Amino acid sequence: MVKAAVLGASGGIGQPLSLLLKTSPLVDDLALYDVVNTPGVAADLSHISSVAKISGFLPKDDGLKHALTGADIVVIPAGIPRKPGMTRDDLFKINAGIVRDLVKGIAEYCPKAFVLIISNPVNSTVPIAAEVLKAAGVFDPKRLFGVTTLDVVRAETFVQEYSGHKDPSAVRIPVVGGHSGETIVPLFSKAAPSFQIPADKYDALVNRVQFGGDEVVKAKDGAGSATLSMAYAGFRFAQSVIKASQGQSGIVEPTFVYLPGVTGGEEISKATGLEFFSTLVELGTNGAEKAINVLEGVTEQEKKLIKTCTEGLKGNIEKGIEFVKNPPPK
Repeated sequence: MVKAAVLGASGGIGQPLSLLLKTSPLVDDLALYDVVNTPGVAADLSHISSVAKISGFLPKDDGLKHALTGADIVVIPAGIPRKPGMTRDDLFKINAGIVRDLVKGIAEYCPKAFVLIISNPVNSTVPIAAEVLKAAGVFDPKRLFGVTTLDVVRAETFVQEYSGHKDPSAVRIPVVGGHSGETIVPLFSKAAPSFQIPADKYDALVNRVQFGGDEVVKAKDGAGSATLSMAYAGFRFAQSVIKASQGQSGIVEPTFVYLPGVTGGEEISKATGLEFFSTLVELGTNGAEKAINVLEGVTEQEKKLIKTCTEGLKGNIEKGIEFVKNPPPK
């Protein structure tokens, strides 16, 4: 029996993510939680003829407690997209507060669940979640993940003309670092099977992986951001975590983790000077079994990208930790 919970299930990412989880044969019980509309979303999805029994909860009547109790895996796409006139700092304060409060619920009602954080900015929200879980005395670094799979999905898709594969996902491309702009580093030199990118196309390709989200925002003409592709990426990663937890071996995914708490992570932490970093992680029955160091033997171009990434990431991580330790006045 696998119980999955989606926190923020009524939003632009939450609804398609919940749909995908409802159709998965790996999920037996699916609990949806949000501040609005969740009973309606759950009722709609309940008509789908698949295994998962579904329920929807609102904050009233201990909804968060009911959604989380007994959960094996919790996916958090909750938060708001940036609206016109809103600074990134305004957005950070709102989403940081949302993630902090939801993770407090996880610490209380399902402390052993795998926690998958989609809510942006991931570079800061994952450290926030870690601090909340630490304060509650239930932090297990192997069970906390920042979902960076969309960067991987984009890299696979955007290189298809060079890799030549009919199915872009057949080419594995490690994407390391963080989950925003220049903190995203696609390591094309480590792609398997390998392929060549023309020198004059390289910079544009890296930039497209790093700032692919802007492409979607522009195409949606200010009416939204990447929600459907993010839902797919979140589902892909959640499936991998569930499969590995059930004993399937050999599952490796890039994900943003707390390096000192994962076997192999110390080496990467020493190389980057960071405690949180997205790298290839071997998943197992307890979550993140092993962090794989893919930073050795990278090209000179990739070294430069990693240097820029670590500088930006350091500030993002510190910002998240500071938010929990010294919350801004309300």
